[in-house]
Amino acid sequence: MTAMTSMTESRATELLNRIPTGVLINGEFQDGSIGERLDVLDPATGRVLTTVSCAGPRDAARAMDSAAAAQERWGATAPRERSMILHRAFELMTTDYSEDLALLMTLEMGKPLAQSRAEVAYGAEFLRWFAEEAVRVRGDVFRVPEGHLQAMVLRRAVGPCLLITPWNFPLAMATRKLGPAFAAGSIAILKPSRETPLTALLAARILIEAGLPPGVLSVLPTRDSEAVTGPLLADPRLRKVSFTGSTAVGKELLRRSADNVLRTSMELGGHAAFIVFDDADLDAAIGAAVTTKMRNMGQACNAANHFLVQEGVYEDFTRGLAAAMSAQRVGSGLEEGVQVGPLISARHRDALAEMVERALDSGARALCGGAIPRGAGCFYPPTVLVDMPAGSEIMRREIFGPVAPVLPFSTEEEALALANDDEVGLSGYLHTRDMARVMRMAERLEVGMLGVNSATISNVGAPFGGLKHSGLGREGGKEGIEDYLETVYVGMPAPQLG
Repeated sequence: MTAMTSMTESRATELLNRIPTGVLINGEFQDGSIGERLDVLDPATGRVLTTVSCAGPRDAARAMDSAAAAQERWGATAPRERSMILHRAFELMTTDYSEDLALLMTLEMGKPLAQSRAEVAYGAEFLRWFAEEAVRVRGDVFRVPEGHLQAMVLRRAVGPCLLITPWNFPLAMATRKLGPAFAAGSIAILKPSRETPLTALLAARILIEAGLPPGVLSVLPTRDSEAVTGPLLADPRLRKVSFTGSTAVGKELLRRSADNVLRTSMELGGHAAFIVFDDADLDAAIGAAVTTKMRNMGQACNAANHFLVQEGVYEDFTRGLAAAMSAQRVGSGLEEGVQVGPLISARHRDALAEMVERALDSGARALCGGAIPRGAGCFYPPTVLVDMPAGSEIMRREIFGPVAPVLPFSTEEEALALANDDEVGLSGYLHTRDMARVMRMAERLEVGMLGVNSATISNVGAPFGGLKHSGLGREGGKEGIEDYLETVYVGMPAPQLG
């Protein structure tokens, strides 16, 4: 694992000197009221990249004041104007700022630069998609069944929104929420993860450059989430909260949102089963397994979490998967050819290592990986585990790292039982040539998204979300704007015809 080149170091230094590092309130980047700074670390080296100003309760109150003052004006802005601002932001992100955003994400989050570039394209696409949805919000007019009233159904902005985003996809998780909020005419207060605030601040600057008016977006980085979200959730002017993150935090936000009966969107934990049947194209399944397990170093809510492989191909699959995982190159995301960057933090890496150690102590075997490498940085190698005992912790918990436990199964019913024996149900993956089986599994797997003979499932044009404890609502697709709109019914005397 080598250090970044001097050219990359120079680019990184120049970029970090240009990034805003204050809280954003009413169109201005400024120092937070509590006078504290938050270190932003490079997980590949542990070094401090820069510091950002921390928001506190007074900043949350000022952001809410700004949002309340701007809401009526922004909600009344012509849909075409809102659409054009989002279109301009899309163009800026994919041209002038694409390399800046990619480099910044790799610096503060660790993913390989090629994956960061892919996230820029994916994240910007939410702005383009919802720019197009902004001009397609429609209501309805009809006569009620009794005939005496003409019903008019209006759609209008839900109002000020608190958007809380995670560290693993710092651009895409922000634009997936900001796009529909702005398209609908709602105001957004964004609280990014403390680990990755820089990407959010640069995205905000791009939106301002694209023409977003002051007050329509606030960004509040902080090391103390409660100090910011607490006052906002208690403020009666807030009308919606959208959160992506852990199920435990999501449940707490739901409880606290109940006091003001807030509209909520929750994209929570995942525990995706990757199911391989005897009749699958084995080479394709192994390739897909590596892709969906290792994207973002396994730190994705829809990553394959555990692998269920039918007995007839179990040995061949595990052998092929171990070989493919071992071939993945680990190192700084800034290095050419690296496929596996560092995990987000030493704390996260250590928790993952301890989970693997407990599995090994209980009888599991590591076909590759399985131990923290020497040297600096928050690295963990691609790992394949077999021979897990029944009910093993590592088969039941969301791993969020480059570890693939593989378990054999015998029948379709057994695979269904294993996959559905979970309180969450975000996504799943299925490899088989039997289309009748695909339809049976699609009907019975308790997931909100199912990838069939594929490694990729996320797309801006499709609804993203899960069942059970994986959350509420959908993001992306035509469904993505719905949670940012209120439905108002107006009844008036029906005209008398004839």
